[in-house]
Amino acid sequence: MNEASKKTMSRRELARHDQFEQVSPEVGEIDENAVDEAMEEDADAMLALLADLTGATDPKLRELAKRLAGRLFLDVSKRGPVRPRGIGKMATMPYRPEDGDIDLDASMEEIIGARAERRAVDADGLKVRGWVRPSTAIALLVDRSGSMGGKPLATSAMAAAAVAWRSPDDYSVIAFGKDVVVAKSQNSTKSGEQVVNDVLSLRGFGTTDLAGALRAAGEQLSRTRAGRRITIVLSDCRATVEGDVVAAARSLEEVVILAPAGDDAEARVLARQVGARLAVIDGPTDVPGALREVLG
Repeated sequence: MNEASKKTMSRRELARHDQFEQVSPEVGEIDENAVDEAMEEDADAMLALLADLTGATDPKLRELAKRLAGRLFLDVSKRGPVRPRGIGKMATMPYRPEDGDIDLDASMEEIIGARAERRAVDADGLKVRGWVRPSTAIALLVDRSGSMGGKPLATSAMAAAAVAWRSPDDYSVIAFGKDVVVAKSQNSTKSGEQVVNDVLSLRGFGTTDLAGALRAAGEQLSRTRAGRRITIVLSDCRATVEGDVVAAARSLEEVVILAPAGDDAEARVLARQVGARLAVIDGPTDVPGALREVLG
């Protein structure tokens, strides 16, 4: 994404992780059995290590980590059922018996035509009335202005994986620091694994343009026809670039904030000001449950 995203980590730097020697005993190697064991011992620590391994100086180790990360983050993000939320509304739809009762007014032309022509009623000409739940579109904002290695980076990747799982056909991912970068646009097609690895390529950089990120979320969500449009902000919400954050947030239909444990004071203030729902998370494995709590 920029020069900050190109920094790599040597084996000596990676060795600060307690699980590193267990997981990568030799240069260019990842022991997946050791990864499974490390996930059982401390999943957050293992995911933080994997996030850093995707930036390893060793190209073989880096590519192995990327392939494993794409799968593992998505697997963890799927914990628990995804339940649609919203009261829905009545709508007229093409005929399918399981969708509701026949709408006689909307189907009358076909019924009268069939009777006049002495033929069977064509089901393709019939309509039904039934309940339709609103579809959901999500714009995820990932704060990359601070430390974006280890656990914070893994938490961002987990948020991207969880959003890709919840709304696979209609979501965007936006990274923001000094600049606002769209990692995945609302109307583009990209695999969940690729989105996770794109987020894992981020590294901490610069100041925090939260207002600009919120405006970018609005622009992305303007491209969708979904009935429910949610902006998820993964950040401490400490803006350091000029801009009206409150006005930008209030222009959005629905805002959810995921704030880091121990550094959530400013996120709480913003949530109260704009009517956003807030959850506090302490690591990557907290993200799926937090999203279930605040999104339904």
